[in-house]
Amino acid sequence: MEPSKDISRLIEIMAALRHPETGCPWDIQQNFETIKPYTIEEAYEVSDAIERGDMDDLCDELGDLLLQVVFHARMAEEAGEFSFGDVVNAITTKMIRRHPHVFARSEADTPDAVKIQWDEIKQAEKRERAERRARRGITEDFKGGFLGSVQRSFPALTEALKLQERAAKVGFDWSAPEPILDKIEEEIHELRVALQDGDRAKVSDELGDLIFAVVNIGRHVKADPEQALRGTNTKFRRRFSHIERVLDAEGETLEAASLERMEEIWQAAKAIERALVAG
Repeated sequence: MEPSKDISRLIEIMAALRHPETGCPWDIQQNFETIKPYTIEEAYEVSDAIERGDMDDLCDELGDLLLQVVFHARMAEEAGEFSFGDVVNAITTKMIRRHPHVFARSEADTPDAVKIQWDEIKQAEKRERAERRARRGITEDFKGGFLGSVQRSFPALTEALKLQERAAKVGFDWSAPEPILDKIEEEIHELRVALQDGDRAKVSDELGDLIFAVVNIGRHVKADPEQALRGTNTKFRRRFSHIERVLDAEGETLEAASLERMEEIWQAAKAIERALVAG
């Protein structure tokens, strides 16, 4: 098997990895749910490479993302649902259909006219999608109803924020931040109970409720939870790097250091940050 610029080679590689007898044991065990987190992660890696302006990384990360598409398509083909060719056909059909002003005769010759035409085509596609779902017996539709405009493809924190903002438009909301703190305390108690019971599914459920409530208070105090968490992530990176540098200067390693020693250096890092802010 040799590398190639032909997409068919990547499809062949994935088929070989998934072969039930001669394939890779890890790849064979995967399914849509287990691969989903990697798909999301690779999309973020692409975004990161773009933000850093690193074209070498972008090329590499786009390949990783393409692999995810091929992986999902292969599993779907094995299940008799669709193949990679069907995926390509679906998107090419959609792009040609949505751009009749480019690929066919159309009167849409201004940006406004193109937008109106685009919206009309999307509405027709939604009707067709509803018909396909009905034929499959799928009744639950998260794209419908009052909350349907909030995309499930958003990162979970962003989706939670937008769901709350949308519900608030019709008055389904807390009147002040303080009661949300009570709700957070309630959710913490329920999480403690779930932990004591050792019910992993319940722990996950209660943890989700707790995070949702924390997002809610962030919205009320005008602190975007995604950005707030990014700030905390940056702070954690900075302080943990300080631990690493101090240990290295002392001839120690992270693996060998005790938790007490790492916590001591962590607190020192916090003190340094406070002094810099105060100064």
